[in-house]
Amino acid sequence: MVKSIIGWGAPHKQDTSAAHGEPLGVDEIKLAKKFYGWPEDSSFLVPDSVYDRFNEGIGTRGKTAREAWQKSFNDYAKKYPDLAKEFAQIEAHELPEGWDADIPTFDADAKDMASRESSGKVLNAVAKRFPWIIGGSADLSPSTKTDMKFEGAGSFEYDNYTGRNLHFGIHEHVMGAICNGIALPNLRLYGSTFLIFSDYMKPPIRLSSIMEVPVIYVFTHDSIGVGKTVRRISRSNNWRHCTGCRNSAPIVRVMRTKSPNRGMPHCPNRNGRPVLWSRVSRCRLLTGQSMHRRRGFTRAHMFSPTLKAARSPKLS
Repeated sequence: MVKSIIGWGAPHKQDTSAAHGEPLGVDEIKLAKKFYGWPEDSSFLVPDSVYDRFNEGIGTRGKTAREAWQKSFNDYAKKYPDLAKEFAQIEAHELPEGWDADIPTFDADAKDMASRESSGKVLNAVAKRFPWIIGGSADLSPSTKTDMKFEGAGSFEYDNYTGRNLHFGIHEHVMGAICNGIALPNLRLYGSTFLIFSDYMKPPIRLSSIMEVPVIYVFTHDSIGVGKTVRRISRSNNWRHCTGCRNSAPIVRVMRTKSPNRGMPHCPNRNGRPVLWSRVSRCRLLTGQSMHRRRGFTRAHMFSPTLKAARSPKLS
């Protein structure tokens, strides 16, 4: 058992609640510094001896370790130049060449297509050319359409560390936490579940925004009645689409971000809807959009300086 005095050294506030819940104030801080034998008029003073101590210890060890790592990486780069190039691109937040070459377009069609279906098609087209995209779902990939199905994708398992599909099980909170952690060294992560289950993972979604890591959260089975609290998470970019041709927007935007981004909930719907034609699907340069009805036309507003609104014919 140790008896302590809160604010010890501050003569007028030590051992009082004021030392715990209020700033000491300039005069009291000076008196506390005098008590400790510290220069009273100093501010954030770090003596030279501290720098010397750091350089002799951690500084020297860190320099030695860094030089050894750099030598090892240089040897690796000579042996595996292509992989070393990918590593450098990941570190610099650069995009692989031709990463968006296969993004599909969706022509106007009265036949229904759920945006979770078109979302899955866009995800697979991008991920095939983007080797450091990995992700999965909380045991709902067949429903959220987030499985990477192209040749070589595979599943990350105990005997296959090259697999890119992650199986989180029914653990939404854990899924979000894992995605945040893996995204820190600049890999591109996504995790998916039903929108209603996003309530279980509010803390990691919030942390994605605070940490500014570009994790994509694919929440399907959207409806007007759910997901309102997801939209209230500050510093997150939320996307909800009315038709399949807009599903490239969130993926294109987050992949093009070279600096740290924010957590991004992406909410495609479950049920089928007519595909509305838009120049967005042709150009694939959308950074944001909203939809509204006017005189029998659907107009797409694109928050991009180079694209104008496009109309699609009314579908019966």
